[in-house]
Amino acid sequence: MPDYRRNRVPGGTYFFTVNLLERHSHLLLEHIDLFRDAVRKVRARHPFHIDAWVVLPDHTHCIWTLPPGDTDYSSRWKAIKIAFAKSLPKTERLSAVRARKGERGIWQRRFWEHTIRDERDYANHVDYVHINPLKHGMVQQVSNWPYSSFHRYVAAGMYPHDWAGEMVELQAGERTSV
Repeated sequence: MPDYRRNRVPGGTYFFTVNLLERHSHLLLEHIDLFRDAVRKVRARHPFHIDAWVVLPDHTHCIWTLPPGDTDYSSRWKAIKIAFAKSLPKTERLSAVRARKGERGIWQRRFWEHTIRDERDYANHVDYVHINPLKHGMVQQVSNWPYSSFHRYVAAGMYPHDWAGEMVELQAGERTSV
């Protein structure tokens, strides 16, 4: 069995990428209100601060800060995935393994996590979250994507409305300007 090692910093700030199992699905956007409800319900029971978030058709990127002393982001993701899956009718196709284990065929089992190291790392990952719809060719301007915390950042004066950022890529936990 693989040994997945997660970096755990009490009260830390983390960047996540979480994918649907079917990478060509639009399930997250088709059921955006159900996904938002799942996140809201989990946050009510297990608080965390949402620093940045973007929801794309088949995956999501976000940055969370956990409460002081708390390191348990995995249970939060598990609860979000379960709550979202339970809110959907069982129409997805299942592999024999998932059916045998009583699993749904909605989410990839794992997620990608990166512990934010410092202010520069934080700023780079916030930019990465917000540039993602443009990077994937879904919009011509970042401001045109409605499922993003970008609009909250514009309202707070942290980005101009027409921000397009430098196209950045995440490579082995590092962000580099192109």
